[in-house]
Amino acid sequence: MSEIERESMEVDVVIVGAGPAGLSAAIRLKQLDPDLAVVVLEKGSEVGAHILSGAVLDPCGLDKLIPDWKDKGAPVTVPVRQDRFYMLGEGGALRIPNSIMPPFMHNHGNYIVSMGNVCRWMAEQAEALGVEIFPGMACSELVYGEDGTVKGVVAGEMGKQSDGTPGPNYEPGMELLGKYVFLGEGVRGSLSKEVIATFDLAKDSDVPKFGIGMKEIWEIDPAKHREGSVTHTMGWPLGGNAGGGSFVYHLDNNQVYVGFVVHLNYENPYLYPYMEFQRFKHHPMIAELLKGGKRIAYGARAISEGGYQSIPKTAFPGGVLLGCSAGLVNVPRIKGNHNAMLSGLAAAEAAVEAIRAGRAGDVLEEYDSTLRSGPVGRDLKRVRNVKPMWSKWGLGASLTLGGFDMWTNALFGVSLFGTLSHGKTDAAATGKASKFKPIDYPKPDGVLSFDRLTNVSYAMTNHEESQPSHLRLGDPSIPISVNLPTYAEPAQRYCPAGVYEVVEEAGKPPRFVVNFQNCVHCKTCDIKDPSQNITWVTPQGGDGPNYPNM
Repeated sequence: MSEIERESMEVDVVIVGAGPAGLSAAIRLKQLDPDLAVVVLEKGSEVGAHILSGAVLDPCGLDKLIPDWKDKGAPVTVPVRQDRFYMLGEGGALRIPNSIMPPFMHNHGNYIVSMGNVCRWMAEQAEALGVEIFPGMACSELVYGEDGTVKGVVAGEMGKQSDGTPGPNYEPGMELLGKYVFLGEGVRGSLSKEVIATFDLAKDSDVPKFGIGMKEIWEIDPAKHREGSVTHTMGWPLGGNAGGGSFVYHLDNNQVYVGFVVHLNYENPYLYPYMEFQRFKHHPMIAELLKGGKRIAYGARAISEGGYQSIPKTAFPGGVLLGCSAGLVNVPRIKGNHNAMLSGLAAAEAAVEAIRAGRAGDVLEEYDSTLRSGPVGRDLKRVRNVKPMWSKWGLGASLTLGGFDMWTNALFGVSLFGTLSHGKTDAAATGKASKFKPIDYPKPDGVLSFDRLTNVSYAMTNHEESQPSHLRLGDPSIPISVNLPTYAEPAQRYCPAGVYEVVEEAGKPPRFVVNFQNCVHCKTCDIKDPSQNITWVTPQGGDGPNYPNM
């Protein structure tokens, strides 16, 4: 318990995060028991402000949650009409036939959406059922009971000075206490990370794995727009330097989502994921599409890629992990929103059953078992070996052996490979700079490609400068004394928002500068820092990006 005195509020269920997982849980709780008191706390300035996803949505979760979502005006209106996959070379592209992929890899029946707008709509549905949603309420710490169980969270603490002490306008926030606490913070959430460590939830699972996903929204020439078109690519420009690929989704209003994913287990510390994304847009196929258009938004976020074998235990004393907090993304399908929704449904059903039985604060074992044996577990289990194959043996093996493995799982429910391990963490995978050569990236042209700081302005991110940095260095000396000589300080490059700089001035030793105001909350630094010296925590409520239609 914190020594600061705070007001407290008791409800039945406290949900952290108004993403697809948290909102699905809130809606399902009230569907099952309208009398339950349910509170959703969202760190963004509004619901959807911090939501970034591809996104092609498999509607199976939405179908189960709100079967009449079409009649209720859900912003899910652009069905996939064309689904194509390409292997890129520097000057050309080879199309991979859809017929060689298992049926569950096809996108027909899915929808191109803005998940930010889907979450805004879901929040309206939740509020209509009586759910209380509080945006701008970052949850800065967990509240534990005397028996060590999670009892609630501290939300809305604001007004600390840069040294961490209370300022003149300090507000201590309040304690939101519940019979159960649902953590739906997204990838690498600070509270989720804490409970995983506190309760050793990952002791029986493989290491977590991640990617960094960057996305721009473009308005393009109407003559080139193909509403409902979905394109994925692999190959150039990453080649053998890293795993990853791109997506290009044509939604409505002549808009296109252009995105790029780099797996964070790359070795070469000189790799610059953001510049790989910018270089990708100069491929002839992409450059022709974007020519004459304009970029209208940018953002980035980490993606959970560990899959089935990396899921920690998802229930702990007093609460559960939802969605990306538990790592429920299907990497080959590039989808996680459907599993996030299904996890929220399963958690709500387990909690309602427990509350009806007079329970509170215990471990919802039913949720964890349902998640693993139900539709989420089945979705992830059949693709579990694709990511480790890619990591261990490269892109070619991932396409051939991974494709074969997915087919045997689809047809017979078995894998000839068993369950492969991921090996090292992404941080430990980083190689020493002495073993690699710097990569010479073309300068952005300001038409198709842009420098980081210009693009970050399109994320509309903002942080009050007087608050403590939410990017905490365990040892402030490590970036210069260890990471710079050993790894050429990769934080300068892996951050997609230009937060980290090594400043060198004549006659002075180099300095490590943290521009936390630029942060878009992707959490890549918390994941990839080779010394594991950076910890991301929530800034004060409402700060961060303000994504309009991501």
